[in-house]
Amino acid sequence: MSTYSVTDASRPPFDALLQQIADYTLDTTRASGSAAALDTARLCLMDTLGCGLLALQYPACTKMLGPVVPGATLPGIGARVPGTSFELDPIQAAFNIGAAVRWLDFNDTWLAAEWGHPSDNLGAILGVADYLSRRNVREGGEPLTMSDVLVAMIQAHEIQGVLALENGFNRVGLDHVLLVRIASTAVATRLLGGTREDLLNALSNAWIDGGALRTYRHAPNTGSRKSWAAGDATSRAVRHALFALKGEMGYPSALSAPGWGFQDVLFKGRPVMVPAQGFGTYVMEHVLFKISFPAEFHAQTAVEAAVTLHPEVAGRLEEVERVVIETQESGKRIIDKTGPLANPADRDHCIQYMTAVGLLKGGLTAGDYEDDVAVDARVDALRGKMEVVENADFTRDYLDPAKRSIGNAVQVFFRGGRATARVAVEYPIGHRCRRAEGVPILVEKFDRNLRTRLSARQSDALLALCGDAGRLAATPVHRFMDLFVV
Repeated sequence: MSTYSVTDASRPPFDALLQQIADYTLDTTRASGSAAALDTARLCLMDTLGCGLLALQYPACTKMLGPVVPGATLPGIGARVPGTSFELDPIQAAFNIGAAVRWLDFNDTWLAAEWGHPSDNLGAILGVADYLSRRNVREGGEPLTMSDVLVAMIQAHEIQGVLALENGFNRVGLDHVLLVRIASTAVATRLLGGTREDLLNALSNAWIDGGALRTYRHAPNTGSRKSWAAGDATSRAVRHALFALKGEMGYPSALSAPGWGFQDVLFKGRPVMVPAQGFGTYVMEHVLFKISFPAEFHAQTAVEAAVTLHPEVAGRLEEVERVVIETQESGKRIIDKTGPLANPADRDHCIQYMTAVGLLKGGLTAGDYEDDVAVDARVDALRGKMEVVENADFTRDYLDPAKRSIGNAVQVFFRGGRATARVAVEYPIGHRCRRAEGVPILVEKFDRNLRTRLSARQSDALLALCGDAGRLAATPVHRFMDLFVV
């Protein structure tokens, strides 16, 4: 327990970082001024909602959805949860949407000193925006439009992603959903009509919440909480926003208070840093999409390499002597995992499992993490022959702001001294440098995911609407959400 004592009760100004985030959030011109960011946000909206619909095929996800207390719904006035008939208060709607879009580890990614999935914030954004839009119309006012949603997405991406550039919260054992809570708190408070003071109060409370431990992401405790942790973060954010609108007080030195602030208690005394570039539209413009595989992003290119090798390896499994996977330092630290894998959440954070499935099947789907695939003895046999090593070049390029590559290489060695070629893939198809190649496949992924849950008529309408940027931006949020009701 800290023995630090402060006798001067004079309140300081709000921490500079809190003020910087609040001022950026209130100035929407920065986020709305980039055509590239707005178009990427449109693609991100499509991809994220599609991932949420796909997750509704899995009972492990759907059991978490709906009101916490059975029957605690808001028919006609609540926020909708895409792919369901739920109408919930915006706090619980944020949890539902956030949990669904993250469940399969298939939505976008941001990799830096910290990593994460900025589209997780869509839970708070859509939960609040749909609720407000319906309320405004009911009271004779103007609805929010999808343009408001896209701008809020750009801002949330930026806040989460910029804070991740130089601050490795994982290094002190904290989970990246901390940044989802911070970003969602900021944009939810603004959408609700909060003032600068409201934003500062809400943000300070969001930081004081501390951070979830990464226990549920790592062996031997990997589990399904990692799939709903972001939903939990977005719901906490909406709660803080609503409290601030009621006039609940904030805490000016939530970050910097000696002995008792976030930085001293949880960040080993280091300041939370914002690089000189500040907040703009950088993150949305450079965000990484998971287009081909529902795999932890550090392994995306390993799976792509494995799929390339599949034709050469699948028929010679009994001859395989060893498999070498070269990865980045972060990939080795996070998803290099041996021994029994207990559940789907365990498997989609194991680079050996994902690579083995790619070699065996020539692909990787969400269903490949389920027990009926995992019992295939060939998977664990291949895993047992794998060696995961750090490639220093991959690590350097992963951290290089000009590249942000996520390289992996796979090579299979057979008995008798023969081997496949070493297949190296530096940039996954969802990387900005492969955007032209990736967008058509992303749209196909969205179309396919829509049809797992919605009618052909709904799916066709959504595909056409989302393909027309101008019409989408002008669409009232509640009308957009109408298209997802089942």
